[in-house]
Amino acid sequence: MDKLKTRILQDGKCYEGGILKVDSFINHQMDPNLMMEVAKEFSQHFGDAHINKIVTIEASGIAPAILVGYIMQLPVVFIKKKEPKTMENMLTSVVHSFTKDRSYTVCISADYLTLNDHVLFIDDFLANGNASMGVIDLCKQAGAHLEGMGFIIEKAFQKGGELLRQHGIRYKALATVESLENCEIKLR
Repeated sequence: MDKLKTRILQDGKCYEGGILKVDSFINHQMDPNLMMEVAKEFSQHFGDAHINKIVTIEASGIAPAILVGYIMQLPVVFIKKKEPKTMENMLTSVVHSFTKDRSYTVCISADYLTLNDHVLFIDDFLANGNASMGVIDLCKQAGAHLEGMGFIIEKAFQKGGELLRQHGIRYKALATVESLENCEIKLR
């Protein structure tokens, strides 16, 4: 994913506290060609897994997840950050957002996450692994099988990757940020 790494170095912005802003091409304004390349990479990497559903969490994971679903010809379900009044058979978990420094109750209908599901989770960032732990919790509640997780960017200086490895989760990060010290982006 040289194109992704180039864009991170060229257009990414660093902020104090380990925040990497990539909103000009990933999670506010999107580069559809880059998103398609990201989706192709995830589809190839997880092509050997027994997957029947793509899951993501609002909102930045939706675009790459839909493209992965399109390529793999699978349905895409997104976990909501607000409990809708119309959702039936709701499963919930609490996740903490590193960037926004607040906790959310996230939810998904048990109608769309079931015992028969073999799930691939797609998201924009892996930082401390809080969203990932919420997804693991929701899959356990539903009895679904988590087959893998794909992240556009992993921050290796935070604990998310280590946490997933400790849980035996197969995951793929397309770009890994080693450091944001002194607001200088260093990629692996």
